[in-house]
Amino acid sequence: MIIKNLPQKTILKETQLSGIGLHSGDQINIALKPAEENQGFVFIRTDLNPNISIPALANFVSKTDRGTTISKEGVEIKTIEHILAALVGCGINNCIIETSGGEIPIMDGSSIKFVEAIQKTGVKEQNTLQEVFEVDEIIKISDDITGSEIMIIPDSDTSISVMVDFETEVLGTQNAILKDIKDFNNEIANCRTFSFLHELETLLDKNLIKGGDVNNAIIYVNKPLVKANMDRLKKAFNKEDIAVKKNGILNNLALNHSNEAARHKLLDVIGDLALVGIPIKGKIIANKPGHKINTEFAKKLISIIKNKKKSNA
Repeated sequence: MIIKNLPQKTILKETQLSGIGLHSGDQINIALKPAEENQGFVFIRTDLNPNISIPALANFVSKTDRGTTISKEGVEIKTIEHILAALVGCGINNCIIETSGGEIPIMDGSSIKFVEAIQKTGVKEQNTLQEVFEVDEIIKISDDITGSEIMIIPDSDTSISVMVDFETEVLGTQNAILKDIKDFNNEIANCRTFSFLHELETLLDKNLIKGGDVNNAIIYVNKPLVKANMDRLKKAFNKEDIAVKKNGILNNLALNHSNEAARHKLLDVIGDLALVGIPIKGKIIANKPGHKINTEFAKKLISIIKNKKKSNA
């Protein structure tokens, strides 16, 4: 059912950030601006004339490979999930996100820079109560091919549990739990995106990550790193030295958490489910989540919410 018990929130004033786009390698400037009540999250491409605005709703998702992309009228905005997770973690319901390019900058690969910017600018309550989807039955989606599954169970609070299994020596089974969304900023926000070396090399072959860096993603090395590979990575990342640490991670990154990979997957779940458009109350359990199943689940929830509103009208 749909409940209303807390005021909507937006940011207090405009705040700006800049960073490199993972896909384009371009410098991207973004601005977070206060939004009106019931406006939700809206992305705007300010590099186009006229500007194109795209609502942050699952029905606008067009791609889910290596991140979540929304599009409208042939215009794309990529890698939206980390900033959406930050907005949700900070309790924001309405915000305009302007970007000077076709993606949101990768920053350090997590949500922490966005969280810090929101905290610095401040949050304000609005006069209208927020709608919350309070789950009253088990809702589930699964993918038999990948083994991925997400479900929501009725509960008095909102919590998220994630289980992942990458079936490699350097990164196997991990779990992560967020018992309260209010703990997002301290427990999840600084968990960075990650990739395996073989995936990275494939992306480099396809020229798909021009803004990649060993400092904005955790790279797990799951195969021998020969000199030719090392030389290629040095050139790609403009680094004089590339090395593999004892824990199988490329170069100089230290993990923020022992289960950082699972925590980042949890971060992605929060960001992708923000595309439902309203907060969700219930126990979310995700096994092997990914952007594809996350956003498909968001679409399913939107449909359920729409039908419930019709039946209650």
